[in-house]
Amino acid sequence: MRPGSGTRTEYQELIDEVCALLGTPATLEGRDFGLIAFGAHDSADDRVMDPVRTRSILNRRSTPAVREWFESFGIATAREPVRIPPEPAAGVLTGRICLPVRHGPVVYGYIWLLDDGAVTLDDPRLAAAMATAGRIGALLAADARAGARVGELLRAALDDGGPGPAGALAAALGPGAQGALTVVAVVEWPAVDDLPAAPPGALALCAMPPGARGPGALAALVRPGAARSVGERLRGRAAAGIGGPRRGVDELPGAWREALAAGRAARAERRFGPVVAWADLGPYRLLTALPTGEPDPAVAPLLAVEHRELARTAEAFLDHAGQATRTADALAIHRQTLYYRLSRIERLTGLDLANGEDRLLLHMSLKAARL
Repeated sequence: MRPGSGTRTEYQELIDEVCALLGTPATLEGRDFGLIAFGAHDSADDRVMDPVRTRSILNRRSTPAVREWFESFGIATAREPVRIPPEPAAGVLTGRICLPVRHGPVVYGYIWLLDDGAVTLDDPRLAAAMATAGRIGALLAADARAGARVGELLRAALDDGGPGPAGALAAALGPGAQGALTVVAVVEWPAVDDLPAAPPGALALCAMPPGARGPGALAALVRPGAARSVGERLRGRAAAGIGGPRRGVDELPGAWREALAAGRAARAERRFGPVVAWADLGPYRLLTALPTGEPDPAVAPLLAVEHRELARTAEAFLDHAGQATRTADALAIHRQTLYYRLSRIERLTGLDLANGEDRLLLHMSLKAARL
């Protein structure tokens, strides 16, 4: 939970209050559909463990199909409870009653009730539950304000790296600034002003604008042990990188550069997976440090769109240490076809694939081009 007035215990107590009021299980999610708290409820009814509720509890987030179905009923602007029917195509096998969690004009989250038909929308118990939802909304709003402030300080600390921003961030974090810290970078974050709710393990979030090191990215300040789970939660369809651990907030700019580099590598190399740590990059630690810009003039012709297949062949050949049989198998081509392509590559680039330095130049250039 971000620094603020709401604690996980407070949210849990309030959602338990809703469960007690209505005698039915309830789930509290943020406006990004990330799980905040859920109420246990003893029941022999299998609908209590409806698949959507189970997935939300286990994965701490609803699927895009479920979100789309729920949002189609106007819950983001609703001020009163909303009844939502089942939609098996979206995996919603049981209907819901949604209590919007508001503070002023803003919806900060939703309370979800399984709809067994026993509660009508004019039930006075729902009015009492909406009052509790208002108390939750006030806590979430306070957390959002505090989180935005800490996020601004994190952005300044990562951008500047000087003692002033680092000191301000440390003061805002309080005890959270002590011990090992690192940064997670979600590369190609689409909107600087659109931040998700901070998942468990994230001390602060901020969006970093595009710069010399690439497009915009989302930064999350975390403990090293929580970095991978936070990266998985935040990345969506993007890639995420994890910087090396640091012992103070003044060292975070270095972790941020490493996290960005790791995120770029994860985006370029599927074998790394969608989330990769700087320590696991191997030679990509050097490749990501290379300046971006025009490719080496010898390799530039090979990077033209019309020679994409030749570039793929060259990279596979070098990835397999120049072993023709393994390369041909990997590309599913005949060895003679491979030899023909390699000769074309040499003519196009002027490089000798039997020369170690030429092979090094070609290999590094091809890898760097995909970063």
